[in-house]
Amino acid sequence: MSTHGQDHHKDHHDDHHHDHHHDHDHHHGHDHHAPPQPDDKVHSYHQMLGIAVKELLIEKGIVTAEEVRRMVERRDSITPANGAKVVARAWTDPAYRDRLLKDANKAVAEFGIEMPTTHLVALENTEKLHNVVVCTLCSCYPRDLLGLPPSWYKSKAYRSRVVVEPRAVLTEFGTSLPDDVEVRVHDSTADMRYLVVPRRPAGAEGMSEEQLTALITRDTMIGVAQVDLSRQ
Repeated sequence: MSTHGQDHHKDHHDDHHHDHHHDHDHHHGHDHHAPPQPDDKVHSYHQMLGIAVKELLIEKGIVTAEEVRRMVERRDSITPANGAKVVARAWTDPAYRDRLLKDANKAVAEFGIEMPTTHLVALENTEKLHNVVVCTLCSCYPRDLLGLPPSWYKSKAYRSRVVVEPRAVLTEFGTSLPDDVEVRVHDSTADMRYLVVPRRPAGAEGMSEEQLTALITRDTMIGVAQVDLSRQ
């Protein structure tokens, strides 16, 4: 099955306790023994559950319909530009980069991005290491940084394939890596999310932080693509 536009792959998983090393050792807050269901059925179930909870909260007077509307609008307004600003700052400010890699939650909070219920981990791509992110059991995703996840990220094809054949999936996204580059696949969970810090492209040394921000896309911060200088 093709990945681009709906699925993707893996080489081996990082040493974070929720990552993969070809053996899946995730402590997801999900039922590992639940029978697999088609993506549309799973998503429809959660959509109906969300609507029911929303209506109950409004009925009980805990929130108003207007408050719900504002929260939805705020969520929908978040774009990958938040994450791009973080990455561009890490490229141009070594001290910030160190803070981001050490404690990503505190580092992104410097941009006013608060993630109090989520442990955020920043993953730096290097000349010999390429990171890619997935959520094998659902669609856990750093929405406060990247907005809504793309449909392919939520697809069963991507979630299953990227942990088994990451290089093949990356190739389908147009990302071909040399054989000596290690590929690590990181499995997001209900309480742990990842932000990939892609490599700064050669030739971008003299660019401003604002110019660099324009180069950084959602897919580069998931890890399925590399930064393309021609976007500038």
